[in-house]
Amino acid sequence: MPDVKCNVSNCTYWGEGNNCIADAILVEIDKHANNSYDMSADGELRGDAAHKDHAHDPAETCCHTFRSKH
Repeated sequence: MPDVKCNVSNCTYWGEGNNCIADAILVEIDKHANNSYDMSADGELRGDAAHKDHAHDPAETCCHTFRSKH
């Protein structure tokens, strides 16, 4: 897995040095930002999370791996 940097320190998967320590990362287009997706513990996508989209630039994407520590 490549190094994934994250500045959201209240995420369960935030690690020292602003490193994401999740086993898998789900990035979605903003159009689906409010969807709730279920990823299994081994990182497999379930249900609607297994679809494909197209983004024209980075500003159209968001991370669905975030889980609040609290």
